[in-house]
This record gives sequence, structure tokens and C-alpha cells, in this order.
Amino acid sequence: MRESDINSLIANVPKWEELSELPTPKEIIVGGELRESVIRDISRIKKEPNWMLRLRLKAFEIWKKLPAPNWLLGVEDLNVEDLAHYVKPAVSTKNDFQSLPEKILEFYVSLGIPESEAKYLSGLAGVLDSETILIRIKEWLKKKNVIFMETEEAVKKYPDLVKRYFSKIYPMADHKFAALHYALWSGGAFVYVPPNVKITQPIEAFFMISSSLESQYEHTMVIADENSYIHFIEGCAAPMFPKYSFHDGAVEVYVHRKAHVRFTTIQNWSKRIINFNNKRSVVEEDGYVEWLEGGIGARVSYVYPSAVLRGRNAKASILAVSIANGPYIKDSGAKVYHLAPNTKSEVIAKSISSNGGLTVYRGLIYMAKGAKNATSHVQCDSLLLDNKSRSVTIPHNQVLENSADVTHEATAGRISEDALFYLQSRGLSEDESKSLIVLGFMHDLIKELPFEMANILNTVVQLEFSKIGGVG
Repeated sequence: MRESDINSLIANVPKWEELSELPTPKEIIVGGELRESVIRDISRIKKEPNWMLRLRLKAFEIWKKLPAPNWLLGVEDLNVEDLAHYVKPAVSTKNDFQSLPEKILEFYVSLGIPESEAKYLSGLAGVLDSETILIRIKEWLKKKNVIFMETEEAVKKYPDLVKRYFSKIYPMADHKFAALHYALWSGGAFVYVPPNVKITQPIEAFFMISSSLESQYEHTMVIADENSYIHFIEGCAAPMFPKYSFHDGAVEVYVHRKAHVRFTTIQNWSKRIINFNNKRSVVEEDGYVEWLEGGIGARVSYVYPSAVLRGRNAKASILAVSIANGPYIKDSGAKVYHLAPNTKSEVIAKSISSNGGLTVYRGLIYMAKGAKNATSHVQCDSLLLDNKSRSVTIPHNQVLENSADVTHEATAGRISEDALFYLQSRGLSEDESKSLIVLGFMHDLIKELPFEMANILNTVVQLEFSKIGGVG
């Protein structure tokens, strides 16, 4: 397909609400009872080195022994053994959009991804089901010796580099579903930024699940060496399935001395997805990590971006915005571990509940003995759009250092009837008025995004509060 043909597809792309599944052929599906032979089959299909197979088998043993967290809500019908554990679409990895099958290209076009990639991204990875199907990287990144590829390829090409960080930042024994992730992981992006290299345009990885009763376990790694900078964007989407699917991804970020990593997630799964996402960063001396988390879609979502401030003067900023519109659950928050002197963190959590939705802030601030003069501030703001919706804040602070300073403040409020009346008197519908108020409430997140991403988020929020209501 020629470059000039892409725009002509837009008019014929099915609307999101018309898509029940993405019609893509599957080359390999591995599912059924989860046993050691399944783990070995996945490793064999991917032609992995023995060290990775051993890691998977170790994770599988941990998964069998660990109990599921007893406070999880909304996942009563989740049965891992009902799901496909590995799905390989009948598409080899491409480096240009025109080589993708037409139905997948249409899907990307409907989301505006080709246009965004051409305008403001320096690299793009597209993951469909369990495999990376698209990798694009600008030439100037290659000249700076930046490594950007699918994680499986990095395992084979750069084994020493991957082994240094893989599962070291987010340990597999953290909880049962982290162990499951490491046993079954597939797909994802690997980025290494050399010392003193500043990547001025973001790199993005975009994840899609195409069918019901699938699992997706992508693993993304961002390694920023000394005095480097990168902004990595993670996007998610899926059609409205007749049954549920399960996402259990992981992100590991390592911020070396004086490096700066900004990691942005715009999660807009459809309302059939159960979403777990394991995210953690380690930050060395004078390093800085920013987590920007926008959680809009999914039936139930559990996400807690975290930072381990291991070096003196290390900093973390975590901004999380979640929307529970309908009888859905968004359980999000942040975890920060202050392990060194003069470390600083700021956590801002904003949640919006509507139509019977439940939002939960679940956070941890840990001040280790010896983290002298460390400071942390947490601010939780909740907006309730009706009497049926709920919001809960569950902070947990552990302060073992007398000179450390930890503050926490929380607010909860209902939507202003006066504001709604005023906007409707200016000609807006009730749904349009609500979406405008929500966008104002989310201003802290939107102002931090590139212009193109902010426009996408604006459109998604407006759709979420339209009569159609969040379809992916």
C-alpha cells in the first residue's frame, strides 16, 4: 500500500462502537491449563536462550506458591486457565505502516497513530496481542547509538545488558500476578539511551488486544544512562469484546546518575479488559523520574507506578489521573521508597467517578533510616459526578528517619450544579458540560503532554462522557 493511500482509508474505518473484535488471523495460540510444558512451548517458539527459560520457570514456581491478593475487587470471574496465554498474529515485524495488513493499518489510522508518529515521535513500537508487529525508529536516533527494539530481540542481541536489569527493577516475587507476568511475558519495547544523549522527541509503544479471552503480558524496559533524557509514551486500546480479556504488563525503568526519564501512559482499554500493570523505577544520584498516568478505560484496573530513590538527591514525580465512568473500578496510586539523603517526591492523584464508578487511591511512602532530610508530598483530589459513585483514599506512610518530612492532603467534592447550569445555559448538553468539567479537573496531566497527545486525550474524555461512552 502506498503512502498516499493511508488518508483515503480514514473515511471507511469502522467506528469503535461497531468493532467487537479486530479481524486478524492468528498463527499460533497457546492456552489451556497452565503447566510447565506451556512455559517451555512459549520459550521454544520464541527461540530464547536458556537463561530466559530458567527465569520463566522460576517465576512459574513462584506463581504456584503465592496466594492471590485478598483485597482485589471486580476480578471474581478471572480464570487464567480460560485464557490464551500466548497469541502470535499472522504478521511478521514490519518497519513501515504500508507493509501491515490492511485491517491492522485501518485500526492504526482510526487512532491517528501514523499521523502522530510522522509529526512528533522519534520511534514507535506497535504490539498486537503477544508480539511486536511494528518497529519504527528515526535515523538520527540510530546515529546517537540509541537502542530501540522489541524486548525479545534485545534478549538475543544484548543479553548482558538485558540481564543486568530484567526482573531486577520489578521483582517477580512482588505478588502473584507479577510472577505470572514473568512466566508468560511476550512483546514489549526495549530502549537504552547512552550517556549524555538527550532524546528531544518522545518514543511510543502502543499495545492492542484483538480478541476475547486473551492475555497480554508485554514487558517494556527503559534504561537511561548517565546525564541522558528520554520521554517514553505508552498507549493502549482494544475493541469491545463479547467476553473479557486480561492485561498483565510490566514496565521497568532505570534512571542512572543525573539522568531524567518521563514515562507517560494513556490507558484507554475497552470496558471488557481486566488491567494489571506493574511499574517500577530505580533512580540513582541526582536522577529524576516522572510518571504520568492517565487511566480511562478498562472494566477494572490496578496500577501503582513506583520509584525507588536509591541515590542522594534523587527525585520522583508521580501524577495519576483515573476515570471510573459506569460500574467499573479504578484502583490506582503510587509507591515511593526513599533510601538516600535529600531525596524528594511528589504524588498528585486525581480521580473522577461517575454512573456508579469506584475510584481508589492506594499509596505508600517509605522513608528508610538514613534518608536524612528526605521530603515527600502527596495530594489526592476526587471528583464525584453523582450520588451513586464512590471514592476511597488509602494512604500508608512508613517513616523511619526523624529528619524526613512527609505530608498528605486529600479532598473530595461533587460536581457543581451551578457550573453545570452555567455551561448548559451556554448551549452545551449535559454530557458535553460534564466532559468539559472533567477536562478542567485533569488539567495537571493535560498540560504535561505533547500537544498531539493532549488532543487525543481530550477526544477520548469527550467520547467517554458521550452517549457512546468509552468504547476503547
